[in-house]
Amino acid sequence: MNPDYRTNKRYCVDLMSNSRLPTLEVRIGELIMGGDQPIRIQSMTTTDTMDTEASVAQSIRMINAGCELVRLTAPSKKEAENLGVIRQKLEELGYSTPLVADIHFTPNAAEIAAQLVQKVRVNPGNYADKKKFEEIDYTEESYQLELQRIEEKFTPLVKLCKKHKTAIRIGTNHGSLSDRILSRYGDTPEGMVESAYEFIRICEKNRFDQIVISMKASNTLVMVQAYRLLVSRMLELGKCYPIHLGVTEAGDGEDGRIKSAVGIGALLEDGIGDTIRVSLTEEPEKEIPVAQKLANKFDRKSSNILELNPVNPEKLPYDPFHYERRNSTTIGNIGGKQHPVVIADLSSKQAISPANFFAFGYNYSVQLDKWNIQDLAADYVYIGDNTIDFEVPGTLGVITTYTNWKSNYQTKKGYYPKVDIHELNSDLFNEVFFLRIKTDAPDYELHFDHFRLFPKAILCLMCEHSNYTHIVRRYHLNIAKYNISNPVILQKTDKHQDLEEFQIHVSSELGCQLIDGFGDGIWIKGLVPQNMINSTAFGILQATRTRISKTEYISCPSCGRTLFDLQETTAKIRKETSHLKGIKIGIMGCIVNGPGEMADADYGYVGTGPGKINLYKEKTVVRKNVPEEDAVSALIELIKEHGDWVDPK
Repeated sequence: MNPDYRTNKRYCVDLMSNSRLPTLEVRIGELIMGGDQPIRIQSMTTTDTMDTEASVAQSIRMINAGCELVRLTAPSKKEAENLGVIRQKLEELGYSTPLVADIHFTPNAAEIAAQLVQKVRVNPGNYADKKKFEEIDYTEESYQLELQRIEEKFTPLVKLCKKHKTAIRIGTNHGSLSDRILSRYGDTPEGMVESAYEFIRICEKNRFDQIVISMKASNTLVMVQAYRLLVSRMLELGKCYPIHLGVTEAGDGEDGRIKSAVGIGALLEDGIGDTIRVSLTEEPEKEIPVAQKLANKFDRKSSNILELNPVNPEKLPYDPFHYERRNSTTIGNIGGKQHPVVIADLSSKQAISPANFFAFGYNYSVQLDKWNIQDLAADYVYIGDNTIDFEVPGTLGVITTYTNWKSNYQTKKGYYPKVDIHELNSDLFNEVFFLRIKTDAPDYELHFDHFRLFPKAILCLMCEHSNYTHIVRRYHLNIAKYNISNPVILQKTDKHQDLEEFQIHVSSELGCQLIDGFGDGIWIKGLVPQNMINSTAFGILQATRTRISKTEYISCPSCGRTLFDLQETTAKIRKETSHLKGIKIGIMGCIVNGPGEMADADYGYVGTGPGKINLYKEKTVVRKNVPEEDAVSALIELIKEHGDWVDPK
């Protein structure tokens, strides 16, 4: 047995189920959150809060789409005061959905809003601090004086909320941690949790428990680790507050949906989360159906669940709070330190031609008699019992059934058999092959001792039950227990015909495994078009930072503080830069979501005033007040200056 077990901290109720974390109930107007309540869906307006008519109209569209909490920005006292007008107008029209004031740098606005709306969100990184990106060497005495200063700033709001029965969300963001937290804890999940607890302790000192906590980040690994650390701390202290889940600046389109499903879904898989907001750079009402589909996946009345024995081992073979990929044997281009592979599946085709390969990144030119390979090109294709009568690209491996391989391809380079357990035999001792394993079979554990006879077997883990995450996790624990080092392919079949549901389901399930460092490749089969399966596979790897194959956009969802059209600008920047593989570009509507929120972006495009843009290289502003009409061109020039530009093919 492997003695290298790394942590005994609990971060969920049961590692083998998505049993809901028991949290306190918090009342937000007529809405109750936490406890046994359903997962609540929320979003945020993009209108100017001073534009009452537009804010009311957009709130109604959100509510009609299923939004249960409407958040509006209140950057100053006047917007905070107008929240009362907006609430009154909505109630006159028959809408009682609670409103949330979004506060960053203005405690006086928060104190006004606390008397007018049902919930106030504060960001502990900037509620009482002005960020200067300074590293400060605190003594214990000077650090305690800082905490005392924060308490003096925050306590008046807590007392007002207690008096007016207004809830508070303590919303920590990875990119806007205070200089104090960064100086002591660094830009880490641990720092995010401590940032929240500075404010939680003040609430508890005032006997106020109507609070909700969030740990948002654009990096899904950081986000999941921070929430897990938060839950671990709350379990240790014996008081769990409701949890608001979100991947901040997720972006738009497919990328935004996959990234949100990976981060939010990985936590919901473990029963963590009482309310969710999917942050897309789109109209807020478009966020709601995505969030609903994500929440619906975790309806505990789901069928086809394989009941597993509860497991909370004293220690785990991986650290759920810090990413480290499982150490596996290298077999060809799979395993070890190589990026996870993508396997396409054409086994359901009756006949296979070069045209079928276009859907997963290979384009054959008849005139040139040559293959063109795209950035999102799968590494292997499974053809089942089909045969191929043409030469495939040399970069592509072909997998067939065992009988097909024995009959047609045993001596052909680049062709590999997929073998079932009952087909294992001594002829395979020194062969590279893909071994299909049903992780939900009752005898799944009987084969572990046999794997040592097949050092070149690549394990393909299948599961037909809906609790895929926990069944595959059980397998993860057991291969560590038996010291199995064979590479692992995460194989998933999903039968949703709705593309959005398909992406949400496979992203949350496969993403959770990859975040835990488990998986040397993914193999997805579904009913949606093959090109969408392929792009989803690469999107999951990109969202988990395990394989970077395209430009990443850290794009905020817009709000009343936004100083330009985010959707239009994001589309313009994407059009010009989408070929820059591996580059991360932050697109932020205002300075609140500026250099901090895009913490790990390579380049930043940030609104700083009407029609004016600041451009950043990482966290440093390098061009100020660029006219909006020139800003995209200036961004491209900046990328070129730093040697990261390549001309599109």
